[in-house]
Amino acid sequence: MTDYFVHESSYVDEGTSVGKGTKIWHFSHVQKGSQIGENCSLGQNVNISNNVKIGKGVKIQNNVSVYEGVELEDYVFCGPSTVFTNDLTPRSKYPKGSAGYKKTLIKYGASIGANATIVCGNTVGKWAMIAAGAVVTKDVPDYALMAGVPAKQIGWVCECGIQLKAELHCKDCGREYKVVDGKLEENRGFIYLVDARKALKSENMT
Repeated sequence: MTDYFVHESSYVDEGTSVGKGTKIWHFSHVQKGSQIGENCSLGQNVNISNNVKIGKGVKIQNNVSVYEGVELEDYVFCGPSTVFTNDLTPRSKYPKGSAGYKKTLIKYGASIGANATIVCGNTVGKWAMIAAGAVVTKDVPDYALMAGVPAKQIGWVCECGIQLKAELHCKDCGREYKVVDGKLEENRGFIYLVDARKALKSENMT
């Protein structure tokens, strides 16, 4: 008996690895050689191709195909009908095979909106946010908010998903950031101070 759930209409090939607590819903197919981490959710009509690697806590909504050459790190979110590719110049008559596939990496915690397309050969940075319908044609920085066709950066987003204003302080969760050499970094010292204040307030209330 497995420690993950597979709906009776779905198929998981032999030679796959599926983590504890993962749920694979209707009409989906997990192909040979793929690896799926713990506590993932695969919605209706999801295809995980051969040798794909998916981390833990990943959520893939309905009608998504994750092709060979694509890797999703932990806690990635793929909205409905997200599109991945693995060949920039496909020809039916001249297949390249897996050796010719371009690698695509979606890093820790990144979110991809409904109907967005990630052109192969690019990396989407950690905690980045890709707007619905965007077409990503180049690497995306950590925490970047991308929108449009082709996708362009229109701002920054907090780890919790809220768009950051000019002061780079999230009013929802309290995180604070700074830009260093054009890259967004979390101000960890500020977070520790907030956590300490919360702990002290809790102690005073008891």
